[in-house]
Amino acid sequence: MERSLSMELVRVTEAAAQSSARWMGLGKKNEADDAATSAMRSVFDTIPMQGTVVIGEGEKDEAPMLYIGENLGTGSGPKVDVAVDPLEGTNIVAQGTWNALAVIAIADEKNLLHAPDMHMKKIAVGKESVGKIDINAPVKDNLEAVAKARNKSMEDLVVIVLDRPRHTELIEEIRSAGARIKLISDGDVAAAMNTAFDDTGVDVLMGIGGAPEGVLSAVALKCLGGEIQGKLMPANEEDISRCSQMGIADLEKVYYMDDFCSGDDAIFAATGVTDGELLQGVQFKGEKVTTQSVVMRAKSGTVRFIDGNHSLKKKPNLVMEP
Repeated sequence: MERSLSMELVRVTEAAAQSSARWMGLGKKNEADDAATSAMRSVFDTIPMQGTVVIGEGEKDEAPMLYIGENLGTGSGPKVDVAVDPLEGTNIVAQGTWNALAVIAIADEKNLLHAPDMHMKKIAVGKESVGKIDINAPVKDNLEAVAKARNKSMEDLVVIVLDRPRHTELIEEIRSAGARIKLISDGDVAAAMNTAFDDTGVDVLMGIGGAPEGVLSAVALKCLGGEIQGKLMPANEEDISRCSQMGIADLEKVYYMDDFCSGDDAIFAATGVTDGELLQGVQFKGEKVTTQSVVMRAKSGTVRFIDGNHSLKKKPNLVMEP
């Protein structure tokens, strides 16, 4: 992959974030997702690459999506796999809460996991805890291992979990172990990333979220030196059939970092749509818009935070009015 693609991807996430942020707090998650998707597509059309979406988002929300198999880019340049979520946190934007992102990850062709958009059980940690976790181990064992790796007492450990009825038992196990919990409504890509940054106060992510978010999180953590493990959780015969169509026969398979993202290079880019622990959301200031993004590359280990100032007069097409 070419190094210049890093900044090109930031252009894509910035456009998606600006467009979807116009719908913040209006209670219209599909419209916000549609705005992000349309903006992403229009900027992708200008990027010199031969991209193929190998895992996408939107199907579960009944919103327009960048679909699996879709070709992105100008058709020239490097051949890359693309994992994408134009708006990671459609409900977050609709409600005006925290940690909505526009997210992209790319890697060389055939290097990203090709999996259906369905639920996935995950555990994610930062650099200090790499090699210490096991998704098949009891919750308490994993928490003790992370606490030891991070030189913390159990009561100081913070576990981030999606606030869902399916996690009732998990939450009880975490509390019984003595750790603290941060419940989130949506946005487990941001949650997984936060495990790799000390300032966020998050030590480990646990629970069941989406498979696309799992791949995106894996690329981010590969760049940051962290770790994620996952297991697909098909809900019905239709999900099982979709797995079969993609060549996935072992439904008990544990996906490790090299399964999510093989090779030594990958690029991850995200722009904040609403405010979060790591990134500030889009702010509209008269004739200009400000954004904050992060772009990371696995090969170099470089992490860049980018503050953007955008003129609405010069680029009105990138921001859709509600």
